[in-house]
Amino acid sequence: MWQGVLMSEEDGEQASRAAEAARAEAVEARADAEGARTAAREARAESDETRAEAREARDGAVDAEQQAAASARRASDSAQQAASATTDNSTGAASAVAADELLIHPDEKPDEDSDNPFGEPGSPVSRRAPFYIGFVGALGALTGLGFMMGLQNVRPVLVLVLVSAFLAVGLNPIVEWFMHRGIRRRWSVLIVTVGVVVVGTLFLVTLVPVLQDQIEALIASAPQWLDELQRNTIVVDLDRKYQVIDTVKEKLQDPDLANSAFGSLFTVGVAVLSGLFNAFLIFVLTLYFLASLPEVKRACFSLAPASRRTRVTYLGDEILRRVGGYVAGAFVVALTAGVSSFIFLEFVGLSEYAVALALVVALLDFVPLIGATIGAVLVTLIGFAESPTVGIACAVFYLLYQQLENYVIYPRVMRSSVDVPGVVTVIAVLIGGSLLGVVGALLAIPTAAALLLLVREVWLPKQDRA
Repeated sequence: MWQGVLMSEEDGEQASRAAEAARAEAVEARADAEGARTAAREARAESDETRAEAREARDGAVDAEQQAAASARRASDSAQQAASATTDNSTGAASAVAADELLIHPDEKPDEDSDNPFGEPGSPVSRRAPFYIGFVGALGALTGLGFMMGLQNVRPVLVLVLVSAFLAVGLNPIVEWFMHRGIRRRWSVLIVTVGVVVVGTLFLVTLVPVLQDQIEALIASAPQWLDELQRNTIVVDLDRKYQVIDTVKEKLQDPDLANSAFGSLFTVGVAVLSGLFNAFLIFVLTLYFLASLPEVKRACFSLAPASRRTRVTYLGDEILRRVGGYVAGAFVVALTAGVSSFIFLEFVGLSEYAVALALVVALLDFVPLIGATIGAVLVTLIGFAESPTVGIACAVFYLLYQQLENYVIYPRVMRSSVDVPGVVTVIAVLIGGSLLGVVGALLAIPTAAALLLLVREVWLPKQDRA
């Protein structure tokens, strides 16, 4: 029994010694592994140093090559300059020139091998700098001023173009009416043009004889009117106070009267020729616009961004439709006024002048607000010249007709084309007339209709979403 216990203790001691030896071997193995890792790190460090030295050597070689190439180029340039100088000296053309006397020195060349051959760019100017803000602001103000001055200089041309485009858009529905009947656009434009020329010629043919008759009658009646004025008590009293008749006689006997009258007649003649030339230009431009109106429209709409082009096209088509409807409606209203005036003048006793006066009333009726009133006043004055009864009849007729036109005919005709409130119409006509005269008054209502459409379809929805 004791022998077995002793053997067990010996076996435990042996196992302990074996375990201790294994631990010692493990410690030695870890030490060897740590030494191997240290050696590997040192080897990597040496390898990195070697690679860095190699890169430095390559960079140095590249720099040396570049310097050698630059030196070679400079040497070549120097040789060329020396050869040129030798040639010049041999031919006796000129001597060496000082460097400071040359505008561009031959040695001052940009380095084409550099990333910035013309030098390093400086830092950008700050947009918040006072100088930058002042310079850009002044440049913008000068640009705007130049643009406004340019518009002022070309204003007559712009007015002609605007009137031509307006007439083309207004006549386009008639052209398209012929096109829907199978006639091509060019022939439709020709038919409408011939019709306009015929109407204009008819107006001139009928109006000129009437004006000639009226002027001759005025000249024939002038002496009688002067005698009656001299017998009038009011005129006699005014002549006693202010010597009116003597002043008129002095003016008539003035030797410079002929020169001033000739100058006035010359001015009137130039104005008439200028008006005829402008009318011819408007006629030609209207033909061009009528013939190429679809292409012009598509070209203008193509300037809008692609994402908004469809909406711009729809709004533009609606504006063009309203302008054309306004012109057609104005033509219907003017035609109604002319026909009514012709019928009335035939029965009232002015049949001799019925056609001409009816054409005058129809043309003046195109001018909003005041055109119909001016036509009525002219016809009424001619009626009073004929006889007081005819004058009173004309005044009553046009007073009643204007009420009918303003409250029945005009609203019914224009309801489908333009939807402009009365106050806006009056304001638009006043502004247009003050800016462009009669042309501005003619264009005021369709322009107001277009602006109202844009306000309703663009600005108000944006304000509702805000």
